[in-house]
Amino acid sequence: MVSRVIPVEVFDLVIFGATGDLARRKILPGLYRRYLAGQIPPDSRIIGAARSAMTEAEFRQMVREAIDEFVSLDKRDARIISEFIDHLSYVAVDAKGEEGWAALKALVRPDRVQAFYFSVAPALFGDLAERLHAWGIAHPQSRIVVEKPFGRDLQTARALNATLAEHFCEQQIYRIDHYLGKETVQNLMAVRFANILFEPLWNAQYIDHVQITVAETVGVEGRGAYYDKSGAMRDMVQNHLMQLICLIAMEPPYHFDPNAVRDEKLKVIRALQPVAPEDIVRGQYLGLKGAPGYIEDSENPESKTESYIALKVQVANWRWQGTPFYLRTGKKLRARESEIAITFKEPPHSIFDDAPGWRENVLVIRLQPNEGMNLKVMIKEPGPGGMRLVQVPLDMSFADALGEEGADIPDAYERLIMDVIRGNQTLFMRGDEVEAAWAWTDPIIQGWEARGDRPRGYDPGTSGPEDALMLMHRDGRRWREIRE
Repeated sequence: MVSRVIPVEVFDLVIFGATGDLARRKILPGLYRRYLAGQIPPDSRIIGAARSAMTEAEFRQMVREAIDEFVSLDKRDARIISEFIDHLSYVAVDAKGEEGWAALKALVRPDRVQAFYFSVAPALFGDLAERLHAWGIAHPQSRIVVEKPFGRDLQTARALNATLAEHFCEQQIYRIDHYLGKETVQNLMAVRFANILFEPLWNAQYIDHVQITVAETVGVEGRGAYYDKSGAMRDMVQNHLMQLICLIAMEPPYHFDPNAVRDEKLKVIRALQPVAPEDIVRGQYLGLKGAPGYIEDSENPESKTESYIALKVQVANWRWQGTPFYLRTGKKLRARESEIAITFKEPPHSIFDDAPGWRENVLVIRLQPNEGMNLKVMIKEPGPGGMRLVQVPLDMSFADALGEEGADIPDAYERLIMDVIRGNQTLFMRGDEVEAAWAWTDPIIQGWEARGDRPRGYDPGTSGPEDALMLMHRDGRRWREIRE
């Protein structure tokens, strides 16, 4: 099976913050890969904009070096790279002043699809939006892409939405969450809504519990000062894990339409119950064998910020009442792993009374590494000697199932940027969705701050604090192993 590449319309994409880390690591290399795949038309323009006083030649050289560093060797074609580089321009602009805006206006064509990527601090969103309109660069069909964080609480999220709404309508705003661009995340919707096999079982009657794990092996070194003001709850749960809950728990939309999908996601967020203190475990990684711990990386000896969090979450509606969702995410854990595990209940009656080793059916959706799915089912162990049951996986790795060419899955940023050009908002967060997520998150954070709770220490290279194990043990369940 070979994946199809469908070209988008000719576009002008302006990347504000084009010399920053995100642009170098993800956005510009991703655009090159889409150009290499034939998805970007030759007449399109990619315009870098930043404060740096850089010539166009210097910017192009920077992009060439980024491609060499962040694109795999088998995707580097010297001729295609040169062609791609020829589509790049650069303008030095002052987000808070007037310098560079006239030059930018001269480059952006009003008769093409226009997209403006705000790869900058949220504090500059309002200034950029205001100047795009003041200089007559943006028009009613223009699109803006904004990166998280979408505020740090409900109040700041509302203020940010209000700032953007002064200059752009909701249909023009694309709040990007790269988790929604992952192939497996989108396949979660396909598995649910395109197959009669699972949807009739997708409820509290048949599903015992859901586990969502996002584990990282890296710490916060290099960004400790920033991270210490957010923590795992704000950095991961409020956005990435929240989106995964929504896609698992949502009702079928009437159509695969951006607002229909986002309406159903919003209902899930509003149905989330408040989380009790005993259903929350927070942790900080410790120093080990001379390596610094979180306290050293954050440069804050009094820090109460969590680098790990586990929660038990309940969705208060008819479909999910009584089925808990267990979430965990953390830094400096045993392995880099992101997965969703849907654990089904045991049959109401087993005819194999003497068969030991009974285990539940589990649908595992792997987000990283090695994107794919497997369904664990019980079968008879081969050989004579009676009915011995054993659990085996029906495994589908995208790399194996789709073949060598089909396994060339676009990076999440590549997919999402192409969706911006198409004008498809399905995989982007809506303003009311962001605010509802913060309305649920804020009381949890305020609760542990009021209690003065301190995170539990845990050793790097483990699965997190011991208390997180008890979060599930007391319910008669166990976390899935984070495998190295």
